Amino acid sequence: MTDTVTLALTAGEPAGIGPELCLQLALEARTTGIVVVASQALLAARARQLGMDVMFMPWQPGEQAVTAPGQLSVYNVDGVVNTVAGQLDAGNSPYVLDTLRIAAQGCLDGLFDGMVTAPVHKGVINDAGIAFSGHTEFLQALCGVERVVMMLATEELRVALVTTHLPLKDVSAAITPQRLMQVARILNQDLQTYFGLANPRILVAGLNPHAGEGGHLGREELEVIEPALDVLRSEGITLTGPLPADTLFTPHWLDNADAVLAMYHDQGLPVLKFQGFGRAVNVTLGLPIVRTSVDHGTALDLAGTGKADAGSLHTAIRVGEQMARHKRESE
Repeated sequence: MTDTVTLALTAGEPAGIGPELCLQLALEARTTGIVVVASQALLAARARQLGMDVMFMPWQPGEQAVTAPGQLSVYNVDGVVNTVAGQLDAGNSPYVLDTLRIAAQGCLDGLFDGMVTAPVHKGVINDAGIAFSGHTEFLQALCGVERVVMMLATEELRVALVTTHLPLKDVSAAITPQRLMQVARILNQDLQTYFGLANPRILVAGLNPHAGEGGHLGREELEVIEPALDVLRSEGITLTGPLPADTLFTPHWLDNADAVLAMYHDQGLPVLKFQGFGRAVNVTLGLPIVRTSVDHGTALDLAGTGKADAGSLHTAIRVGEQMARHKRESE
């Protein structure tokens, strides 16, 4: 193992901005080894459309990824049926999932130190008759783990979720003591392994307004959340809460915390995206591999215009490299 970190980068939905975000990486020298897992024909077509002069270097396992300006290492994946920017085609869905499988398997096999994902379009994958709820759940199944944790992060804030892509009406029933404890343990362990925090300090949001107001605004805090947190504290995990979500995201609490554990998707993520949209990163914890992603969608309206901002991709690569290095140090 060399000191260089090599990350697989999947280009995501062919009709979206993912391919051109990958191409933008070739505009400057890189210190991280990046192997784009995608159709080389797709990348070449988008480069021509945007007037970008990029030399594609076919990558083979065991090779070093190129880092010079104007060059991009590509692990070619065939199967794209439509390369028109902004034009979704369900026929591309098997190809999109193939890129994810190849990148993840490469991480499991030690070919890559981690993977970074450009955005996919969940709707068109489902339109193809393929059940798909997101990268997180797909990689969970592929890696064969019981529980994973979605965490979004900026330089200043990390927010992990107890539940992810659920209708709001189903959230309360999904927050069980077992689930809450599994998620908190994964968050605590991976903050140590991948972020170098010896004793992570975690703030836990309540589910209800005012964290239940002593049971007057809901009893989930009293009956589920607080007992689970007591067990976790007895294991040595540093937890504060449950706290009212409307005041948790203030300097009084955040200045002395390493992460926030929110109960559901739209409880924690709107705050984080308001604070750092375009420079945040999506991290999947609980996997045996490093996986980061951009914090935005496919942006079909921007695809092919050359106006896509690669800021979040640069953040995802930087965090992925840092996580891979911390993982090495912990092994």
